[in-house]
Amino acid sequence: MTAAVSIQAVSQRYGQATALDRVSLEIEAGEFVVLLGPSGCGKTTLLNLIGGFTEPTEGAILIGGRDMAGVAPKDRPTTTVFQDYALFPHMSLRDNVAFGLRMRGIDRGKRAAKADQMLALVGLEGRGDRRPHELSGGQRQRVALARALAVEPDVLLLDEPLGALDLKLRRQMQDELKAIQRRVGTTFVHVTHDQEEAMAIADRIVVMNAGHIEHVGPPREVYLQPKTLFTAGFMGEINRIPVAGGRAPFGPVDVPDGTLCIRPEAITPAGALRIGPCKVEDAAFFGAHIRVHVSPLAATDLRLIVHLPQSQSVEHGGVLDLGAETWVVLTE
Repeated sequence: MTAAVSIQAVSQRYGQATALDRVSLEIEAGEFVVLLGPSGCGKTTLLNLIGGFTEPTEGAILIGGRDMAGVAPKDRPTTTVFQDYALFPHMSLRDNVAFGLRMRGIDRGKRAAKADQMLALVGLEGRGDRRPHELSGGQRQRVALARALAVEPDVLLLDEPLGALDLKLRRQMQDELKAIQRRVGTTFVHVTHDQEEAMAIADRIVVMNAGHIEHVGPPREVYLQPKTLFTAGFMGEINRIPVAGGRAPFGPVDVPDGTLCIRPEAITPAGALRIGPCKVEDAAFFGAHIRVHVSPLAATDLRLIVHLPQSQSVEHGGVLDLGAETWVVLTE
């Protein structure tokens, strides 16, 4: 089962505070959409509105073409997976997964078979008799996901479900989550503040800020062609360089006036947009790359962040002749 979600001019206010301001978004059936933004941007509020945990002050939310106004969470074609898993410690994994089916009156044999099927889907085949305390954090998260999928929701809502996991396990679960979504075909709406996580799993990323949507697009577009300065800065490190009258601080440039935004990995000795000789201020080895701070000799008050290949020799105080391979100019 899967369904489209239509969010139409939705606002949410709490007294004088505005959490969402006329937000509109169309999510296709079977799409994996990630709501991304800093704390307080409105992403969790929007997820709660889709799930029916609160009603919007204004606007409408449609799931599968049906207006959800006044429809309680239990009656919506949605299920939510939370960060804290919320598993019942006294129940077996099978009974945890089958809990929603039990509440729907499914007989014991059918719900046990469905639970075992879902446990197999998330890589826990044959472990239905175990208890949650016997599992690792990543395994408990899989059980929570299996429980949510067991009731066959049209839309699965995920509220920072990987936030409590360590980095290595989180990356493993990102891969598994995307693979599961492709197999079941359910619409996934996932909330996170982790940019790398969003890019790893999303078909489209919705960047949110202060109750507004800044940018909606596939990960590659949002990262390489951000529409706003907020999106450019939030989606990883970026160098912001003012351009006025065809001149940047380091010299003339053939780009429009505005803010020249260059990713650190796009600055190389072979870049087409010339920055010129730059003094190395400091450098740190990050494994996959060397993170370097440089100051263009033509503009010593400007400091740039550069990611150089791990094999490159970098000396403190040395000079690198640099340019940019890709960039975007924003005029907001």
